[in-house]
Amino acid sequence: GDSVITVQLTEEDKVEDDVVFYLVFTGSTVQHCTSTRKINPGSLETISPGHDCCETVKVALCASREGHPVLVVAEESFQFVQDEAYDAAQFLATCAGNQQALNFTRFLDRSRPPAADVDFLDEKVALAFRHLKLPAEWNVLGADQSLTENIPRETLMHFAVRLGLLRLTWFLLQQPGGRGALSIHNNEGATPVSLALERGYQKLHQLLTEEGAREPDSWSTLSHTVHSGHYSVKHHRGLDVYLLTAEA
Repeated sequence: GDSVITVQLTEEDKVEDDVVFYLVFTGSTVQHCTSTRKINPGSLETISPGHDCCETVKVALCASREGHPVLVVAEESFQFVQDEAYDAAQFLATCAGNQQALNFTRFLDRSRPPAADVDFLDEKVALAFRHLKLPAEWNVLGADQSLTENIPRETLMHFAVRLGLLRLTWFLLQQPGGRGALSIHNNEGATPVSLALERGYQKLHQLLTEEGAREPDSWSTLSHTVHSGHYSVKHHRGLDVYLLTAEA
């Protein structure tokens, strides 16, 4: 998701300014409807939706005009493919609670990637995580819930905080076991909270310790999403387009 899509209109489709165009993506389990921005009389722009699986979907270009029925102008197929961010999210989700795998991820910390790379990684992996089909019993602490909080171990929350991944940390906090992970010590005696403080991640530390802390809009300068039941609405500020996603 979040790539720019350009639509080229044919001569017969170039119409008056009061006509509004939408793209409707119909997948196997969810449907997305995006508004568009007119670049010029023959071109439209919008943002591709983040999808819940890798598949080919049907996309329809629809035209709407007040007082007239909605018209389907054109139809095409659109393919959602698996990328590195999706692979990374799947890997992390699968190894929640796997100590060998979580310790292996610590090598990333030694290279200390530049802030811009960390921000890119955070945005993409958190976005991919949001669209993973996590099992109903999935937990940030892994499948073995018999472990007590007193047993030192590495967690997904340690991983996210160690790299300063704000969006991924926020996502994990909302999941089962997310809050419980905050008080777990690893083998060095560090909790995710103490790691954030030790590394000077002030926003992250604030997020982990403030009661009722919310995800600030400023974290995502390009877009803001509101969820409500089986629906979500996303506003992409850069292009000023909206995206409605609904479960089929």
